[in-house]
Amino acid sequence: MTTVSQRTALTPRHLTRAAERVSFIYLERCTVHRDANAITAQDAEGTTHIPSATIGTLLLGPGTRITHQAMSVLAETGAAVCWVGEHGVRHYAAGRALSRSSTLMEAQARQWANARTRLAVARTMYRMRFPDEDPAGLTRHELLGREGRRVKACYRAEAARTGVPWRGRQYVPGDFGSGDPVNQAITAAAQCMYGTAHAVVASLGCSPALGFVHSGHELSFVLDIADLYKTEIGIPLAFDVAAQGAEDVGSRTRRALRDRIHETRLLDRCVDDIKRLLLPAGDDRSGTGDDRDVVTLQSDGGREVPSGLNHDDGRDDYERVSW
Repeated sequence: MTTVSQRTALTPRHLTRAAERVSFIYLERCTVHRDANAITAQDAEGTTHIPSATIGTLLLGPGTRITHQAMSVLAETGAAVCWVGEHGVRHYAAGRALSRSSTLMEAQARQWANARTRLAVARTMYRMRFPDEDPAGLTRHELLGREGRRVKACYRAEAARTGVPWRGRQYVPGDFGSGDPVNQAITAAAQCMYGTAHAVVASLGCSPALGFVHSGHELSFVLDIADLYKTEIGIPLAFDVAAQGAEDVGSRTRRALRDRIHETRLLDRCVDDIKRLLLPAGDDRSGTGDDRDVVTLQSDGGREVPSGLNHDDGRDDYERVSW
């Protein structure tokens, strides 16, 4: 095994493989710095080294300070950085992740800009969540109604399975402790899933804001993607954690969810699901497999021409542009 400082330089191919990363790491009350290609978390108990290229999302909770050098290495390796509230249940700000291709962003914009295809993607998302139903022909209002009934049924089923009393979904923004243990666990699981989805969305170069179910928020598409796994992973895990006791629900939920994401290879699945939603059938482009930075110029008829050249029609040879 090599040490962090002995690792070879990373290429863009390595930097954007979101499926192979740790889903998220939550830190609080520490100073985050850089040591070679690792970040360090230093608190009263000592210093922990974390290889930066293994991080999908770094969640910075209360009492954290992060240096310019730490942010620099996280940007180089394409990790998403989010500033969050205590227990990771509020999202305050995020640092932009590294992406080199606009392939998926352009595909997302095309699907989003057309009302017909936007609804088609929303129906596909519903079918992915509930494969026993066919949403073909349903309006948006009908989709929302059916989704609401399915989620309520999931809550009741998990309560019956685990024996945890269920009195309905209760969450007061900014007051994590106001809910009962199972509601705290559901909130913590949801926020961690949002961070994980955000990391994958950013790594693939998609727009977090262009949602197909959610709308009007800078993280609309992130919420869309995270919800794909709500009834399958997030809600059942929250009830499992609550059934084990009421102490330290937030941190236990984060640890359990991190393990579940690893066991189910959710990041790999999330990448495939986004490509399935946005790209035409049979198109396997992800925009992340090329080691080169490729920039082209748009011409007529959907044709793209090389950038870095002067395309003056009056010249027999192109003048290379130097910036």
